[in-house]
Amino acid sequence: MTSRNTKTLLLFLSIFPFASCCIAAQSKPWDNGKLIVSQNGRFLQHENGTPFFWQGDTGWLLFEKLSRAEAETYLENRRKKGFNVIQVMVLHELPQKNLYGDYAVEENDPAKPITTPGNNPKSESEYDYWDHIDFIVDTAGEKGLYIGMVPAWGSIVKQEYLNTSNAAQYAAWLANRYCDKPNIVWLNGGDLKGDTCKEVWQIMGKTIKQTDTNHLMTFHPYGRTQSSMWFHNEDWLDFNMFQSGHRRYDQLRPGKDDAERWKGEDNWKYVLEDYALTPPKPTMDGEPSYENIPQGLHDPNEPYWQEQDARRYAYWSVFAGAFGHVYGNNAVMQMHKPDSGKGSYGVRDYWYEAIDAPGAGQMQYLQKLILSRPFFERIFDPSLIADDIGIEYDYVIATRGKNYAFIYTYTGRTFEVALGIISGKKVKASWYDPRDGKTESIGTFKNEGTHLFDPPGKEQPGNDWVLILDDADGKS
Repeated sequence: MTSRNTKTLLLFLSIFPFASCCIAAQSKPWDNGKLIVSQNGRFLQHENGTPFFWQGDTGWLLFEKLSRAEAETYLENRRKKGFNVIQVMVLHELPQKNLYGDYAVEENDPAKPITTPGNNPKSESEYDYWDHIDFIVDTAGEKGLYIGMVPAWGSIVKQEYLNTSNAAQYAAWLANRYCDKPNIVWLNGGDLKGDTCKEVWQIMGKTIKQTDTNHLMTFHPYGRTQSSMWFHNEDWLDFNMFQSGHRRYDQLRPGKDDAERWKGEDNWKYVLEDYALTPPKPTMDGEPSYENIPQGLHDPNEPYWQEQDARRYAYWSVFAGAFGHVYGNNAVMQMHKPDSGKGSYGVRDYWYEAIDAPGAGQMQYLQKLILSRPFFERIFDPSLIADDIGIEYDYVIATRGKNYAFIYTYTGRTFEVALGIISGKKVKASWYDPRDGKTESIGTFKNEGTHLFDPPGKEQPGNDWVLILDDADGKS
């Protein structure tokens, strides 16, 4: 900017100071550079070193089910609630068409996308399936949101519509179309085990990464599995993702679930398994149990997961070391509408009602807590719990940096903390409420020995709290 232009801008801002707020509001996450893996291999960051906490939402059928006006409403709601990644399917099933009746591909062949001439359609009648996706990707970008893009859901591969003959062509076409969009992250796979049609997933991963060097990639796996089981050492896999949902501790299916690998609701165990691998790669829960979906997924006569369950999955996995977390809501993930018929998985709401479900609004408080302290030094540390860490819902989990610690209890039970692990002669202690992000100080203690902490309220599932300990002598 020339000196004359700079003076003009400063004069304008002095007369209209509100304009500076508007300019600041236009900054986007990728203004800090593209997303990369941190030096320690545990987190994501921007090129300039700014940490990135993945606060994702599953809007799987966004491209297929919502109009442009509806998509803008949904994305704005997620922006205001602190979400920064929306996970979406490009092709859910074949034949595939969107709300406007536009089909995605010819002859059920992903390598034959149906496009109309021109890159800037002026009216809805001129839009095609891919123009609609472009609109949503760009609208998300205007709001500072990334799109976690799943090229093809697993069923399309399993049915052999996407196969070893056309996977490279489709992957290259898709990567070329979106490689210059700043707000893309690739989610290869789609609710399928990686050893099912593994060669197709390898082709997709390698081809997209060869074509698009600007964006990160992972693999979205089947329930109760993790991408690291098949692809940890692949160059195209930048970070791991696991799917812990959607079953209770007692819902193991003999003969169908792997009993040796069964973790029930303990999604934190997936994080520890991934972090034991070399080379180190970041990991997170890409699909825990959704808010307001039946426990076990398929039977609406079962209890439904609630906001406190969504919080538990989030805090357990992140405190174990995950670099972020993905939330989901039953009605939102399938974009259920009045004209959708019965819907799936016992859905009881419409998407425009469910976007304001309590759990959706509470996810931001985890992100704010994690980013309030030094990000890249944070580790999982069970040694902070001086007594029994507990099992299942009584489990207490601790994470810390050099001069702070966070300890989460889902039931609000008392627990004993080993002091002297973080720095400082004294520690400041406070309770952090995952429901509203409010903090209540509970005093300062000598940073030695052990101390018993008793969270507010009655001990019961869902009375969850985070104990915050900070070095009282230094900066938290």
